[in-house]
Amino acid sequence: MKAQQKVKTRSAFFLLTCLFLTSFLTFKTFKKVSYEHISIFGSELISIDDIVANSSINFSTPLIFVKTKYIEKELKRNLSLKNVSVYRQIFPFGLRVRIRTRTPVAYGERIFKGEKINGYIDEDGFFINEKYFGEENLKKSSSRIFGWQENFRSLLSKILKYQKNNDVAFVTIKFLPNGFLILEEKSLNQIILGLNSKKIETQLQRISDIKNQLRGRTILETIENIDLTDPNNPKIKVFKP
Repeated sequence: MKAQQKVKTRSAFFLLTCLFLTSFLTFKTFKKVSYEHISIFGSELISIDDIVANSSINFSTPLIFVKTKYIEKELKRNLSLKNVSVYRQIFPFGLRVRIRTRTPVAYGERIFKGEKINGYIDEDGFFINEKYFGEENLKKSSSRIFGWQENFRSLLSKILKYQKNNDVAFVTIKFLPNGFLILEEKSLNQIILGLNSKKIETQLQRISDIKNQLRGRTILETIENIDLTDPNNPKIKVFKP
């Protein structure tokens, strides 16, 4: 009888414990997330205010109903992040935001809603607002990119990666609003590429070819611009004496 009583007591204690834990966890998951419940890992420049302003996080929403995957997509897009993960957590309670930032390789400038925004560009052509990155890690000799737009990103990435792997140094990369592209190379001065982005691989190769052919020749000092809108028919304009 005593053994049976002990078993019943243990079973009752176990059931009460499970009931308490279930109630406690249920209470926790339905608790509303507030400002102090958000923690950020991976970047010292991105604040909780930035996270809230660039996502649909709502402080009237219980933890269990926070749409973490949707918030990840918002933050990745709005803050130009390489990757971001958002986790619900009960102990300690809150949202954990783990960030992986992009690595800029150039200075950048874009126009957004009529306002000029300064920032940086990574080698995949993504624009990063300057307040989310410290410029001390960027080389002073890095390219400067003007007129960035989302639809120029793929083309820009090809130019930056070509520069990285070849003996060319683009001082500036400038997109006009209609996409007309003009480069400035350290030795060759202004290079006009035009509107046809499908020719970019050939155009970049022509730049390398011309630079190699003219290396060490005095004509380099007299070049005003090179027109490569037709890469099969380069036109070099020199300064008039």
